[in-house]
This record gives sequence, structure tokens and C-alpha cells, in this order.
Amino acid sequence: MARTKEFDPDAALRSALELFWRRGYEATSMTDLVEHLGVGRASIYATFGNKHELYLKALDRYQQARNPQLLRELSQPGPALPAVRAVVRRFATEATTEGRRLSGCFVTNTAAELAPHDTAAARRVEHNWDHLETLLHSALVRAQAQGELPADRNPLALAHMLLVLMQGLRVVGKASADPARVQDAAEQALTLLD
Repeated sequence: MARTKEFDPDAALRSALELFWRRGYEATSMTDLVEHLGVGRASIYATFGNKHELYLKALDRYQQARNPQLLRELSQPGPALPAVRAVVRRFATEATTEGRRLSGCFVTNTAAELAPHDTAAARRVEHNWDHLETLLHSALVRAQAQGELPADRNPLALAHMLLVLMQGLRVVGKASADPARVQDAAEQALTLLD
């Protein structure tokens, strides 16, 4: 009796995430996944479900890896506005850095490719954006309470604006070879925090 090849599901999920992130959902076939993961089709189905379920698990993994970093950056003690500025600038830098630029952000890619017609993907994108927006809002409320942000500014509206800006930076950065377009937009938006 033939034995099933043993594999590390966590490593396979990371590998699937990398392939989906680079190629997108539609452009990645089950054959591509079998070849890239080095795991048999039956083992992929038994461990992760179908291609769609594997994609959603990869998206969950991406968010689990990214969200704690944002939480650390935006909730550190002390002045809050420098942390907000640093996160926005990091998004802009990542959006224009060769090697990262063309792959973009996995959540943003999912929003553009799947969210308009895939309820499960849309829920995950919305959850990610809610999380980021909540972190930004909390940091901006703290900044206002500490006198860093003028009292007449609306922290929630600013958090909405920054979320939309940061996602837009990812889209434009992926499609444009002109880093000034992204960097200038980020810096101009940050003047609204003065």
C-alpha cells in the first residue's frame, strides 16, 4: 500500500500565500499550487479544502502576520502622531520599493480581484480595513488628547481618509513606476495632521 507523502501544512500554507500574492487568485490553478507546494492534489484538498478555501486561509495567514506589527507601531506609549506618520510613510515606501511594489498588498489585491463578487473575501478585506482604521482612530484620539492633533480635527474622519489613502498608495504603487506620485501623495495627506 502506497503511503501519503508527509508535508508541513504551515509551510505549504506560506508557500500558497506567496504564490497567490504574486499571481492572484484567478491566475493560479490547482496544478500551479500542486507544483509550487510540492504536495499532491488530494493532500491539498484533504488539508485545506478547495482552491478558494486555501486562498482564504492564505489571506487569514497574511493578516495574522501583519496586524500585530501595526498594533505595536500604533499603540506604543508616548507621542502618537509620529507613529501614525511612520506607518503612512512605511506604506508609501513599501508601495514604491522594487521587489515589493509589483506584488502589492495581498489584502488590497484581494479587494480589487475578489471582493466585488466574493462575500467571504469581502468580509475578510472589510475586517482587515476595520482593524487598521480602528488602530489609526485610536492613535489619533490619543494624539488629540495629548495635544498633538488640533482640537478641531475629527479623528474618525482622519482615520477614514488615511485608510483610503494607504490602500490607494498600494494600488498606485503597484501600477506606477513613478515613486514620487506615491511619496508626494502620502506627504501631502500627512499635512492634514498638522
